[in-house]
Amino acid sequence: QVQLVESGGGLVQPGGSLRLSCAASGSIFRLNAMGWYRQAPGKQRELVARITSVGSTAYADSAKGRFTISRDSAKNTVYLQMNSLKPEDTAVYFCAVVVTTGTYWGRGTQVTVSS
Repeated sequence: QVQLVESGGGLVQPGGSLRLSCAASGSIFRLNAMGWYRQAPGKQRELVARITSVGSTAYADSAKGRFTISRDSAKNTVYLQMNSLKPEDTAVYFCAVVVTTGTYWGRGTQVTVSS
């Protein structure tokens, strides 16, 4: 089993920044891709950003230029730096990791962008 602990969510004003963290622990033999997804009320879960084991990244169009994903392989941790936040970024953000035994999800952290 793999456990994921997310942190860093909260309430922020439009234009503000947040940094999400997700630490993986447990039966990790090899971490492949790590990523962040989000789900707003009434909407489907969508990819925000992901990063591979060699550092290749991909972003949703809505995140490009504002969000940056990074990872610390030594700590099995993935980060999402979110800048210039907009009200439409409000959602529950989920961390996901792909290991040799499958894909694991965190419980999510709420991000609310509001004045």
